[in-house]
Amino acid sequence: MYRFAPATVSGRAVRSTDLCFALLFASVLLTAPGQVVGAVNDAPPPPWPSIGLALGSGGAGGLAHIAMLQVFDDLSIRPDRIAGTSIGAVIGALYAAGLSAQQIRDIFAEFGGSSLDALSRLADPDAGLTFADFVEIDIDNGGLIDSGGFLDFLAEKIEARTFAELEIPLEIVATDYWSGQTVVLKEGDLFAAIGASMAVPGLFAPVPRGEQLLIDGGTSDPLPFDLLEGRHALIVAIDVSGSRRDGGQDEVEWNRLVFSTFEIMQQSIIAARMRAWKPDIYIKPDTSGVRLLHFNRIDRILEQAGPAARTLKQQLLEARKAMTE
Repeated sequence: MYRFAPATVSGRAVRSTDLCFALLFASVLLTAPGQVVGAVNDAPPPPWPSIGLALGSGGAGGLAHIAMLQVFDDLSIRPDRIAGTSIGAVIGALYAAGLSAQQIRDIFAEFGGSSLDALSRLADPDAGLTFADFVEIDIDNGGLIDSGGFLDFLAEKIEARTFAELEIPLEIVATDYWSGQTVVLKEGDLFAAIGASMAVPGLFAPVPRGEQLLIDGGTSDPLPFDLLEGRHALIVAIDVSGSRRDGGQDEVEWNRLVFSTFEIMQQSIIAARMRAWKPDIYIKPDTSGVRLLHFNRIDRILEQAGPAARTLKQQLLEARKAMTE
């Protein structure tokens, strides 16, 4: 039987292993510059589209916004614009000023344990709260509590005093009491705008602005994703308007009834807006059991918001992939 003679080099037989190494070396030399055979593709991920973020109204339940902002931090992205109402305006302003989600969490953890936080005990029927517990009564100006102490507390945490000094463009929603129309604030005094947006009727005094008298933006636009329509490639809306699923058929205390009625109004407005047009990503964290003024329950609120935060992360990644393919 005929047998192939082994290849030789200068009279030396070439083993099959030598031949394999030679072929592999040749293939590497023929590979395009910058390419390595078998190397992992290190191409950067596709860029993020322009993102508009709407942070809704919802009292202490709005602390769930912090968990959503943590998702943005974890993904190393920032929204290109924020529109916020009430607690959404408060947290949106802190984030737009350059604070991280963790820093904002620390601020509200500090607030929840401070003497300023008589608000949380007002929401608890067993707290035994008296008027003497409030920092300052403001009935003469149309509110139960003066919000000035809280606004001063926030002002200590950031350097920005005007919208122009923010790192992210911000639009804050309030409502004109006289006309009932939504008022969008995006320039001038930042803290006056925040105070107007969070001026819950009967709780905080309204804020005069020229011929307008501004009250809580949640009375006209509790989830302002409509302000972002057509301005960004991806619009994300975080709805913290609450729920009453935990109420059952038990007797409802007066304060819970008052504050929950405000939630019902906001949910009705949001539902009507959603029938007309929906944001690209809509997230509603679980805020059951959280009342308008439960600011001392931040750990519970953020724990409940965990599943919604994971959903937001997944939907953001999916949206980027879909928009760049």
